[in-house]
Amino acid sequence: MCVCVCVCVCVCVCVCVCVWSDECKEWAAAVPSSGKQQRGKTFCPGCHDSTETNINFDHFQILRAIGKGSFGKVCIVQKKDTKKMYAMKYMNKLKCVERNEVRNVLKELQIMQNLEHPFLVNFWYSFQDEEDMFMVVDLLLGGDLRYHLQQNVHFSETTVKLYVCELALALGYLRTKRIIHRDIKPDNILLDEHGHVHLTDFNIAAIVKEDLKATSIAGTKPYMAPELFQTFEGSHPGYSFSVDWWSLGITAYELLRGQRPYVMRSTTPTNEILQTFHKVHPSYPAAWSLEMKSLLRKLLCIDVQKRISCLAELQDLDYMSDVNWDAVLSKQLPPGFIPNRRRLNCDPTFELEEMILESKPLHKKKKRLARKTKDQGSDGSPQHFEKNLSISEVKMNVQRCFQLG
Repeated sequence: MCVCVCVCVCVCVCVCVCVWSDECKEWAAAVPSSGKQQRGKTFCPGCHDSTETNINFDHFQILRAIGKGSFGKVCIVQKKDTKKMYAMKYMNKLKCVERNEVRNVLKELQIMQNLEHPFLVNFWYSFQDEEDMFMVVDLLLGGDLRYHLQQNVHFSETTVKLYVCELALALGYLRTKRIIHRDIKPDNILLDEHGHVHLTDFNIAAIVKEDLKATSIAGTKPYMAPELFQTFEGSHPGYSFSVDWWSLGITAYELLRGQRPYVMRSTTPTNEILQTFHKVHPSYPAAWSLEMKSLLRKLLCIDVQKRISCLAELQDLDYMSDVNWDAVLSKQLPPGFIPNRRRLNCDPTFELEEMILESKPLHKKKKRLARKTKDQGSDGSPQHFEKNLSISEVKMNVQRCFQLG
């Protein structure tokens, strides 16, 4: 009886390994082998074609945790050979399977490895081990705009205008790649040490084909454009790049005023949100310039046909006639707000959570994996199975989640 159980467990583990091996091939194929400096190759434990140039967890020193999101956590790391600092995003594989997030994680990697722009958080390396998947990206220590709003930072019109210009250049670039970000908000806009903005978090982005519209619904409700909700209700045929410009307008308004133009939450029903758009008209403080008010009205236009929806339309505004766009692109225009370089500009509880609450903290990974290897039998098969799931459930979940279309 015990032998049968062991065999079943071994079969289950083998299935998991085989599926992950297939995923590794997909993962490896997606990562660029060339680019700025030496962009990394992936490392797949169990794959036998790794070389000394492969990047893995051992190439980095973990410094501290700085953030978390629905798809994982983020920590500061230093590459041991170059001493260069990066941000490392890591996602637990088993949790990705359980939450059906595998496709989104791989889609984010697929998108990011093809992007490079001054106002994006750019991708450098990806790799995985038996527990986690990792993405190494630009390190930006200026904090996200949500953090600074929570710190009651007042953003001037001049500063917000520059943010709009920088993000507009990023959106113009994404359009050339046929990418709709779908989640532009202060939380996903990071500042570098000089105060320039960088758009991050592509895990719900969409790639659309020429002249086609997106129809899947994704985003953060208070920042989502009306046509997204109309598509969900079936009263709109779909949406395109214009939804990102609406989100940009909501974000710019919030930065200036400290609150959004519409009161809604993630739990607000779709029909109530659509009613809000038609019944509530955003108010614009008298202290704001007429030009800024006009810009926001054009970004927050419910009629998609009348909304600013591309870089050229923004650049044609009289309000933008004094903007040197080449200087913006090369970051020659100094922002009005410079983050404090003597602080980390993030919530310090992230580090405490990683050290105290996390059951498998990243900085103890080496010891944990070494101990796990030691606990395996002489034939290499695990002596215990930690998940409280039936063999068939585990096998079915893994096969379903890692079958790529």
